[in-house]
Amino acid sequence: MSQTATVDHVVSAPDSGDGVDYIRAKSGIMSWLITIDHKRIGLMYLASVVLAFLVGGLFALAVRLELLTPDRTIMSAAGYNQAYTLHGAVMVFLFIIPSIPASLGNFLLPIMIGAKDVAFPKLNLLSLYVFWIGALITLSSLVIGGIDTGWTFYVPYSSRVSTTAVINVTLGAFIMGFSSILTGLNFIVTMHKLRAPGMSWYRMPLLCWALYATSLVQVVATPVLGITLVLLIFERAFSIGIFDPALGGDPVLYQHFFWFYSHPAVYIMILPGFGVISELIAVHSRRKVFGYKAIAFSSVAIALVGFLVWGHHMFVSGQSELAGTIFSFLTFLVAIPSGIKVFNWTSTLWRGSIKLDTPMLYALAFLILFTIGGLTGVFLGMLGVDLHLHDTYFVVAHFHYVMVGGTAVAFFGGLFHWWPKMTGKMYSEKVGALSAVLVFIGFNMTFFTQFFLGSRGMPRRYYNYLDQFQPLHAFSTVGSWVLGLGFAIGIGALLASLKNGKKAPANPWGGLSLEWQTASPPITENFKDTPTVTHGAYDYALAQGQKDHT
Repeated sequence: MSQTATVDHVVSAPDSGDGVDYIRAKSGIMSWLITIDHKRIGLMYLASVVLAFLVGGLFALAVRLELLTPDRTIMSAAGYNQAYTLHGAVMVFLFIIPSIPASLGNFLLPIMIGAKDVAFPKLNLLSLYVFWIGALITLSSLVIGGIDTGWTFYVPYSSRVSTTAVINVTLGAFIMGFSSILTGLNFIVTMHKLRAPGMSWYRMPLLCWALYATSLVQVVATPVLGITLVLLIFERAFSIGIFDPALGGDPVLYQHFFWFYSHPAVYIMILPGFGVISELIAVHSRRKVFGYKAIAFSSVAIALVGFLVWGHHMFVSGQSELAGTIFSFLTFLVAIPSGIKVFNWTSTLWRGSIKLDTPMLYALAFLILFTIGGLTGVFLGMLGVDLHLHDTYFVVAHFHYVMVGGTAVAFFGGLFHWWPKMTGKMYSEKVGALSAVLVFIGFNMTFFTQFFLGSRGMPRRYYNYLDQFQPLHAFSTVGSWVLGLGFAIGIGALLASLKNGKKAPANPWGGLSLEWQTASPPITENFKDTPTVTHGAYDYALAQGQKDHT
């Protein structure tokens, strides 16, 4: 933080409460379908990803229910393969990747930097339609035979053996990739060109830094996945021999292509979550973020190093020992910037004025769950240990601790945090807190159990299993019911607030970043006049008129 920023702390964002808010500005469904307001587009993304979350969640509950007993419980083996494939594909491509950047990011980024909109509003609307088209093509597989390849679409099964709708799902993922690229490009240009006067890079909220790093990965890595999926479609449709060894192709080449994108994609999924957590912890503990620059630069470092670690997914693919050793070392390297974030968040909480409301409960759950996910990744990064744990439930648990315990929990924490700003309504704090507690308990019941299953040799994706695994599988399934109930109560609390919630004040949490200086909900162009930024987003100790929670 610059010296000037730490001395002058007068908030000079102008009053914006006398304008018409973006929800009431225009009426009728067409006003939404052709809007170029980033807030309305963000809200439509939000509805889309929450709907996808519900669809993917129902598949997850069905998979866990099937695994309640060692033999058939509710579905056939073929149905089970399709259920877990669609759960993975829907959750990854329709929910986790777009959840925070496209919904919360679209709504908040321009407001946080004091802009009226993103740099290319029409391109923003186009990205939403591209996402919808890709999502509909992916979901069309539900009515034309499903898909049973797993969300990774590994060849040669996906190219030669499977008789399901592989082309539909891969084509849908390919199209949604364009949406991701367009959104990333828009965010990068917006942050470079449209920051308000005084909004230097080191005064930007850390969510903006996280979205910037995410956008870089989206723009650079997503085309690789697009090319890979197109090659797979050609391979399946025309048998041109790219991945098929019978035709001179190489199936391992597919894995290189796929993971070169998909491991950086892990950071597309989790980096925005890091940004959300930085905001929640700072605002709800009234503390300046410890090591602001370290957190900001660690986001960029994670984005860059993330391109170098794809080979740890392929320790058992026959790659050389030297390659395996190098990828193992690089995998450990990426733990450094991740560890910096956890350390700095914890240090921010130290001696903070912590208020345990719903967003903070989700943030604390994130800290615990993501730390477990990160530490268990160390096991999988070690060559010798990975040979034992590869393709077991240990991997399933690790993945879910990072993606669900990290991204999804951060998404819901952020949703509760910014819901009053987005809708102008306050939700029931008691019900919100109940949802956070149930999510934390249910999540650990479901997935911590799976570390034991995996370490004892239970393979993932298996339809039947030995009787000795049944008690742990049953406990995990009951946990999934608690987890599902927690998310359902949370979504229900937010929806109920639209009808019964109290009117939200402009700044219910006492935040200092710009989105809290405008009305709830914001007016169409966010601020009546262009704001001037004179302090950092977390300078609580020096900001005038700010009080602790206690």
